[in-house]
Amino acid sequence: MKPTFAILALSSICATASGAETFSSDVWADNWFEMRINGTQVAQDSVPITTERSFNAESFTFEAERPFVVGVVAKDFKENDTGLEYIGTGRQQMGDGGLILQIRDAAGQTVAASSAEWACEVIHTAPLDKSCEASKNPVAGEGVCTFDTMDEPAGWDTASFDASDWPQANVYTAREVSPKDGYDAISWDPKAELIWGPDLEQSNTVLCRITVN
Repeated sequence: MKPTFAILALSSICATASGAETFSSDVWADNWFEMRINGTQVAQDSVPITTERSFNAESFTFEAERPFVVGVVAKDFKENDTGLEYIGTGRQQMGDGGLILQIRDAAGQTVAASSAEWACEVIHTAPLDKSCEASKNPVAGEGVCTFDTMDEPAGWDTASFDASDWPQANVYTAREVSPKDGYDAISWDPKAELIWGPDLEQSNTVLCRITVN
């Protein structure tokens, strides 16, 4: 399927109070993302994660009252818990991820942009030994193809959650991530950086959050 650049207009149920504002957001992810505001989903990647080369961008609006917590679930494609893709073919490999986003208020001012200021927790890491990539018969949890996974912590995307022990997001260059197909269609704020977990290949599911004041 040809990658697409999608524009979404979503009605948020995050806030109905008189102090609510309308915000616009742009997100590019390799391969898939979901954005939540104070624990409520406001956007999701329109291209299924299983689509080969699903490197599209999404633009959408939401309503919220400041302060609010932005929570993003970002996933790189993997066939199973080995963390590999194209298993059993000549292209068998570890995938690599990447995420960039920005949020603007109604006046066009950037109120949040992906950077090292975000806290990001990795909840799926695989393979723990990169030599798994060359295995002729990779089996999740066996030999060099071990993995580490955990569930999303309850309430991690809300203000009451204590994320003080979460590590800072790792920042990467465009050369390291090689963003494409939708990335160049967005006019990114200079403060918006490509972020991910500590390893572009092994970090497969990443939870990232920040509070917008």
